[in-house]
Amino acid sequence: MTTRYVSAGRTVTGKVRKHNEDAILVRDEVGMWVVADGLGGHAAGDYASTMIVERLGALPRAGGVFDFIESIEDALVEINSDLLQTAATRGVDLIGSTVVVLVSATDFMLCGWVGDSRAYCYEGDRLRQITRDHVHGGDVDVTHFGGASPPAAGSGVLTRAVGAEEQLFVDWVVAANRPGTAFVLCSDGINKEMSDAELQEQCRLHPQPQDLVESLFDLAMGRAGRDNISAVVIGLQA
Repeated sequence: MTTRYVSAGRTVTGKVRKHNEDAILVRDEVGMWVVADGLGGHAAGDYASTMIVERLGALPRAGGVFDFIESIEDALVEINSDLLQTAATRGVDLIGSTVVVLVSATDFMLCGWVGDSRAYCYEGDRLRQITRDHVHGGDVDVTHFGGASPPAAGSGVLTRAVGAEEQLFVDWVVAANRPGTAFVLCSDGINKEMSDAELQEQCRLHPQPQDLVESLFDLAMGRAGRDNISAVVIGLQA
C-alpha cells in the first residue's frame, strides 16, 4: 500500500517503576500502529504486552481493511485465551494488557481499543480523545482490573483488558484521515502527567511526529514519571 504517513514512537520505564511493562508497534508499511500497557506485575505485564505487539507485528495485510481488522480481532482473541491459560498455569490472578490500535484505510482511519490506553486525534488546532477509557471510578491516577484484587482508595477499576475475562470485546471507532491530521496513541503514563489541554498545546507546537514524541517525553519525565510512558504519533501527509 502507498505510504502517506510519518510516524514516531517511544517507550520508557519512567522514574518510579523498576520495569517497563509497555510495548509499542509501528508498522507504517501496512498502516497499523499499537500501544499496549501490561498488567499483573513484572514478568506478567511485559509478557502480555510483548505478546500483543509480536503477534500483531507478524500479521500480513491482504485484502480489504475489514479483512485486516478481522485478523487483528482474531489475534487479540487468541492472545486473550493464551494469557488466561498462562495465568492459570502459573497460579496467578491476572496476566493481561490494555491495547490501542490504529489502522489506516483509503478514506478513513479505524481505531480499536481495550482498556485505558488512549487515542487522540489532532485536527484544526483541536485535540479530542477518540477512545473511551474502560474504567469505572472517574479520572484517577491508578487503575486495577476489577476481578484481580480490591482497588486501593482513590483508584479506578479497569473494566476491560486483554487476558482478563473469557470473552474479549474490542471497541472500534472511525476517524477522518484528512491531510494535516495527527493521531497520538499512548499508555496512561502520558495522561497521568499532563492534561488534555497541555497535550493539545504540545501538538500545536510540534507538528512533526518525532518532535512531538520528544516533547511529550521531556514533559512527562520532567514531572513525576509515575508509570511506564509510551506514545506513538502518526502524522497524515498531503
